[in-house]
Amino acid sequence: MTNEKIPPESRRRAALLGVAVLVLAAAAVAAAWWALVARHHESTDNAYVQAPVVQVTPQVGGTVVAVLADDTDRVQAGQPLVKLDAADARLALERAEAQLAQTVREVRGLYAGNATQDATIRLREAELRRAEADVQRAEEDVARRRPLLATGAVGAEEFQHAQATLASAQSAAAAARSALAAAREQAGGQRALTDGTVLERHPSVERAAAAVREAWLALARCELPAPVAGQVARRTVQVGQRVAAGAPLMAVVPLEQAWVEANFKEGQLRSMRVGQPVVLTADLYGGKVEYRGRVLGLGAGTGAAFSLLPAQNATGNWIKVVQRVPVRIELDAQQLAAHPLRVGLSMEAVVDTRDASGAPVAANAAARAPRASTTAVFDGERERADRRVDEIVRANRVSGAAQQVARSPRSGSGAVPAPLVSASR
Repeated sequence: MTNEKIPPESRRRAALLGVAVLVLAAAAVAAAWWALVARHHESTDNAYVQAPVVQVTPQVGGTVVAVLADDTDRVQAGQPLVKLDAADARLALERAEAQLAQTVREVRGLYAGNATQDATIRLREAELRRAEADVQRAEEDVARRRPLLATGAVGAEEFQHAQATLASAQSAAAAARSALAAAREQAGGQRALTDGTVLERHPSVERAAAAVREAWLALARCELPAPVAGQVARRTVQVGQRVAAGAPLMAVVPLEQAWVEANFKEGQLRSMRVGQPVVLTADLYGGKVEYRGRVLGLGAGTGAAFSLLPAQNATGNWIKVVQRVPVRIELDAQQLAAHPLRVGLSMEAVVDTRDASGAPVAANAAARAPRASTTAVFDGERERADRRVDEIVRANRVSGAAQQVARSPRSGSGAVPAPLVSASR
């Protein structure tokens, strides 16, 4: 058998045909992949980890005497972080407590004065009745002597003495009436200071009690607790530093509340819906760790709109630049606990847009209720201040002799705390 030589043109044609078939097959595979997979996914590597950064700032100024946490430390909510010098605040509290005790005693004197005024009124009434009886007796004496004066049975001098006695009795009665009216007016003025209230709710006592509460809170605020549980970051405060109210001393970052802010292009948001699943990978762990999340909503504006110097597109030459809008992505809490993240880490996010049942991301404000962040760290100080005020009021509302036997009207026990106990917390 002889080998026939294939012409070069035929070999070239066969090679071109093979290449065309491969290109068509690749195009078909790419088209099928786009139709079945790619067109239902939107991805970006312009994504970063975010978390609440809770600033720790003093509510009162003072000198730092202790810093109890440093960067990278893990703290719990309510754990003391910074202590300020409390000497001035403690003295102010002692002055306020002493003023409250003095005010309670003064107001107690007002209530005691009501009983004194009532006794004075009764005394004046008794004096008026005696004076009126003297007037009646003097009138009867004059009436008996007048007919006897004509017959000479009673002398003129004796009759004049009876008339003088009557005039004197009438003057005494008038004075007694004036004294009674003055006592009643004085009693009315005294009662005006106490009418419609009890000692504990008297305006003077409440004003002094408010000063005690204010001083108590100022003393309590010399110790700065952690508002939330998290990791300490950006500590700038040092021992001995004089700080002003509102100055940032450090931050606490609750990393378990982290989320991802993925910046998608405008055209990628058309089919994106709230609640769609997201697959994320972090450069920190690489592709071996995948996070499952879901779309929460869309930012209120583009990054350029909220930049320090926003673009002024109405001036000069203009070139259209595709904008990116931040999309908030919620992470799975269990995965986040297993593989913790840090604020600012780079992420890659891929959103599966096949599920179109949710609300468009642009309508996220109406689709879900606002999320609230709260802390109960500072709630207890007002109750403790109220208890301290009650102790001082109870200790000074009864006399020293009565304190030995009287039962407290609020505590239910026979013993009453000693007046003005120390201001220690």
